[in-house]
Amino acid sequence: MRQFKILGFLWAMIFLTVGVVSAQTVDFEDLNLAAESYWNGSDGSGGFTSNGIVFSNSYNKDYASWDGFAYANLTSTTSEGFAAQYNAIPGSGAEGSATYAVGYCSTFAAAPPTITLDAEQVVTGAYFTNSNYAYYSMKNGDSFAKKFAAGDWFMLTITGINAAGAETGKVEFKLADGEAIVNIWTWVDLSALGPVKKLTFALSSTDNGTYGMNTPSYFCMDDFNKTKSSNGGGGGGCFINSVR
Repeated sequence: MRQFKILGFLWAMIFLTVGVVSAQTVDFEDLNLAAESYWNGSDGSGGFTSNGIVFSNSYNKDYASWDGFAYANLTSTTSEGFAAQYNAIPGSGAEGSATYAVGYCSTFAAAPPTITLDAEQVVTGAYFTNSNYAYYSMKNGDSFAKKFAAGDWFMLTITGINAAGAETGKVEFKLADGEAIVNIWTWVDLSALGPVKKLTFALSSTDNGTYGMNTPSYFCMDDFNKTKSSNGGGGGGCFINSVR
């Protein structure tokens, strides 16, 4: 009987050791870019991988258009319009780093921007902010979208999917709330989604038209599945995210 107990203990230890999944963290600094540039999938690779995590991308060479995830290291905080779709409004990555990811939720995309992890795990969170394109569109208005006022909002919704393909929950984060438009890197806690294998991303807005959302459907992300910094990733305040 004692031998069986010992064997049972050893099997339990082996199971627990094998079952532990090291948290996959991504700061995008392992991705090679020339200074002041970006990658948008024009090489036809269909996505990119950073620290073993796969970020979806779809590029249409006929229209020179993309959706899913790109990455960049642009520093201008004043560039506006479509040409600034790859710029993060803080002018750098989180905590002053160089490289960050850009998400684009196209109305015509076959699938939403998706992150796929090596193995199911609990994701701590990530830093998010606006792209220059979306920020200045909401701040000033443009030929397609309105200037934001009280009652307007721009929402990022992050959905967790487990290894069995079932949805685990959603986290919502307001990239704008009325005239308060996020322009710093802001931590969003994703741990309430529980163990996930994939995350998908969607954007919604109070400004919509005949062909869908008028607000430019971009967001920026950095320091995925890392630990929230004591300085908030870039100073300033933050917006509270909600889980449902």
